[in-house]
Amino acid sequence: MQRFGQDVYLASGLRTPFGRGGGALSSYDSISLSVPIARAMAEQLRGGRPDMVLWGAVMPNLGWSNIAREIWLDAGLDPTVPSFSVVLACATSITAAFAAAGMIGGGTDAIMVGGAEMMSKPSIGLKPPTSERLRGLLAKDPEAAAGALAQLSPKDFILPTKGWANRITGRTMGDHMEETARGWGITRQAQDEWAYKSHMRAAAGWERGFFSDLVLPLPELAKDSNLRPDTSLQKLGSLAPAFDRTSGRGTVTAGNSSPITDGAAGVWVLSERGLERLHRNIPAVKLVDFEISALDPRDGLLMAPSFAIPRLLDRQGLRYGDIALWEIHEAFAAQVLSNVAALVEPNWIEDRIGIATDFGPFPWDRVNPNGGSLALGHPFGATGARDLSQAVKELAAMPKGSRAIVSVCADGGEGAVALLESAY
Repeated sequence: MQRFGQDVYLASGLRTPFGRGGGALSSYDSISLSVPIARAMAEQLRGGRPDMVLWGAVMPNLGWSNIAREIWLDAGLDPTVPSFSVVLACATSITAAFAAAGMIGGGTDAIMVGGAEMMSKPSIGLKPPTSERLRGLLAKDPEAAAGALAQLSPKDFILPTKGWANRITGRTMGDHMEETARGWGITRQAQDEWAYKSHMRAAAGWERGFFSDLVLPLPELAKDSNLRPDTSLQKLGSLAPAFDRTSGRGTVTAGNSSPITDGAAGVWVLSERGLERLHRNIPAVKLVDFEISALDPRDGLLMAPSFAIPRLLDRQGLRYGDIALWEIHEAFAAQVLSNVAALVEPNWIEDRIGIATDFGPFPWDRVNPNGGSLALGHPFGATGARDLSQAVKELAAMPKGSRAIVSVCADGGEGAVALLESAY
């Protein structure tokens, strides 16, 4: 079943190398890091002018509001191209692709979509009472305001000391994952084994040149710097828990969690006419359908993909085995393992989602053949576009009619899932 009124295609875009937080890319901000991607992707399009640009970043910055427009103008590209921003936590740029797909038609044929995150540079803001007090002083007595500024203490600031904790629950994603892993019986060994596979697959992908036409080298960095091709199960097993450090039951570590990462990534959303405007050597596939799901964040903060995937497959009359490629965002190894555990749990889908379909066994051998976020890194706003571009290239090399699922979990109890199909 086709979701859209006309065929909609995704074509691989470009991304920066993903840099380790505080490392080679830390002199950039989200705008300056995205500019070279916007320029290089514009060159992929005949005429260099997309019909629209959608871009997003998750971590707020008081220096701008519409990051998409700021990037486009800083890139020195055609100022008549409309540009606007999208935010949905870690699913920001995949959700932007869905929004773009709904806008295809009526002369809008080629949309540049992407996202960025400088996790090295979280903004530090003032708490509302302090901000209100300073604004009042600035309006009445600027000299007194200057004195008040000099007397600020750490308690006056909103500091990123809790690892981007969820506002509703007050707990970090890692805290939630510890609880989810225990609930689904996901062991430390299973998490470390998945992390190891991610690094080995990503390293092999780099070695055989898979990423060469997906990654735009920067002067400071040419290759993903979170990747650890020399890791081992022994090294991963030696790491202490990163979140539950006191109970003796902690299993989520720095090694089986996605790292703090800086990066930017883009992907194309196109009609058939838009596809003809791209250079021919760029892989493209059809976007067939998508699903965005949400649940109470207290009920498994990163478990929404396990709701979205069955709904999407059931709507399309598909089973797990009909999907040739699964590109699943790896926020944590435990998150991937828990979501799939839910997908194959007897009666769970029927009880929680109301779908009685038997989707069959899950094909683990088709998941993330070139590694995922555990190895490549996870700059929040960029991950969805990275996942999509990677899946497009992987799927485009498969026989016509092959299908892929791209799944991205998101803070706040949300998740975004795409169904792709090889069209050539």
